[in-house]
Amino acid sequence: MKTIKLSGIALGLVFIVLLLTASIITRDGERVAVVGEGTVILDAGTFEAYPLPDYAAKFVNDQYKSYLVEVEQGVKVHVLEVGSGFPVYLQHGNPTSGFLYRKVAAALPTDQVRVIMPTMVGLGFSSKIPASEHTLENHMRWMASVLEQLQIDQLVYVGQDWGGPVGMGALALRPDALKGLVAMNTGFNAPVEQRDLSRAHAMVKTPVVGEFLVEVLQVIFERLPAMQGDPNSIPAEVVELYGRPLEDSGNSKAPLALMRMVTDGPDHVSTPQMQVIEDYVAGLNVPAEIVWGMNDPILGKALGAMKSNIPDAPVTETEAGHFLQEEVPVEIAEAVMRVVEQVLGGE
Repeated sequence: MKTIKLSGIALGLVFIVLLLTASIITRDGERVAVVGEGTVILDAGTFEAYPLPDYAAKFVNDQYKSYLVEVEQGVKVHVLEVGSGFPVYLQHGNPTSGFLYRKVAAALPTDQVRVIMPTMVGLGFSSKIPASEHTLENHMRWMASVLEQLQIDQLVYVGQDWGGPVGMGALALRPDALKGLVAMNTGFNAPVEQRDLSRAHAMVKTPVVGEFLVEVLQVIFERLPAMQGDPNSIPAEVVELYGRPLEDSGNSKAPLALMRMVTDGPDHVSTPQMQVIEDYVAGLNVPAEIVWGMNDPILGKALGAMKSNIPDAPVTETEAGHFLQEEVPVEIAEAVMRVVEQVLGGE
């Protein structure tokens, strides 16, 4: 009888511990301020400089500018910039940062183009926010504010993953700025049926399960190499480059929140903004190219949908995976310059 009582007590304690754990890991999170040091002077004005920590600084050279743009009170976007000339806006997705385009920037003629690589709020060295503030509408608005404050009235846009909807959504709010585009593994369409993007996206929708997998175990960063055509294209130091800023900040809410931000049907909260983006893309008449990673386990098979969005765009199919910027930067840079040249040739 005593054994049964003790077992009951033990089970009760385990249950309490599980409840407390679930309560803790499902908290909304808090805003984490990002503070720079010094200033960066651009034609558009003076911005707060952000000195990079050593583990990140080694990935770029001293020609880079690193600065912060405050997009609303207490929310700042970290921007990497290099070069001068026609503006090229490159937008990353989940769970990376502007550093994802460092190899592409190295392959671009930076005496001809100004390469602008902002990091989405919640990731990299941008401000961290509660999970509930991660909405497509907010991210579109924040990136539109970056472009407005940098006074960029014409640009070529390059986007992948969430950088597709976020970047194109930002441009839908500033429609006259877009002069050309390069689309990579991403999507611009609103859903017309119930369907999860992947098994992983379906799994993490479940409360507690998602928090445990993505925030506690941080499997999303460990799995980055498996998303590639060549897993060696994302070594441990690059995994650290993307994951460590979140860990150090104490707020790792963004990767899961961004996964849950992906539409799974017409009733999803992101669907109205995706419809705005789809409609905007449908009305475009600008030079465009597609570069696609065919070995992407999530979006490799979505090339057909992108071709439907921009049917006249030349397509470069590669053996890369999801983060093709790490594998085929030269091919991406060549596509960017072909579009830039078309834009400049049409002026």
